[in-house]
Amino acid sequence: MKVFISADIEGVTGVTSWCETRYGGQGYEAACSQMTLEVAAACRAAMKLGCEVVVKDGHEDALNIHMTQLPKGVQLIRGWMTSPASMMGGLDESFAAAVYIGYHSPEGSDSSSLAHTIEHDLFNWIKINGELASEFLLNALWATAHGVPSIFISGDDGMCRLAKKSHPEIFTVATKTGIGNAAWNIHPEEAIEKIEEGVEKALEAGMGLMPIEKEYNVVINFKEHQNARRASWYPGAKQTDSNTVEYTAGTPWQLRVALMFMTEI
Repeated sequence: MKVFISADIEGVTGVTSWCETRYGGQGYEAACSQMTLEVAAACRAAMKLGCEVVVKDGHEDALNIHMTQLPKGVQLIRGWMTSPASMMGGLDESFAAAVYIGYHSPEGSDSSSLAHTIEHDLFNWIKINGELASEFLLNALWATAHGVPSIFISGDDGMCRLAKKSHPEIFTVATKTGIGNAAWNIHPEEAIEKIEEGVEKALEAGMGLMPIEKEYNVVINFKEHQNARRASWYPGAKQTDSNTVEYTAGTPWQLRVALMFMTEI
């Protein structure tokens, strides 16, 4: 059985400020180390059950995870494949489960000091079918389109609650609670232990796919009106005001392709 792990950094315990998420920033190396340890915990859980594990580094330039600190046998995808898959690059129908480590609340929410969707500096919010869209939602829909169930997520408490709302069966581990510009974090070792235990339980439980909707209405509110104008040229997109563009997709695949071209600007 193959397990796909998609990893981000803003939902890792202890990570609180933007400088900790960026190359050369104060605390960045420590954040990468904890990101690696949390990913390694998920890997151990899957390998304990005899699974083959592929990890996708999904933050910034996707060069954050320390490969030598992962269990031997784990395969790590670094860098970007320049495809709609984005943080799910490498996932296909051969995988039995998708796991998400270090995920964070979406842009427009107040449950994380690092809340964003795709790019913090570009969007005020992105909504899908009227709900704030998180990177988890976008990536879980991509997994669903490939017939792969999303079984576990770790990250801030707000993200875990949103994941449960869209996919009630999913197992979660909240690594922190966001309060304004602060993060109330659990101990790093506790996060590692809970992630390993949670992933193992999720794999043993098994679960179905996230439900697929008949259509996906995406509304993107850009910080700069120029970017909204650029995005409005995508076929089928409509600019509804100075900073907002709307598009309706029939499938998760169409949704991700549209977002790739409308948001990578």
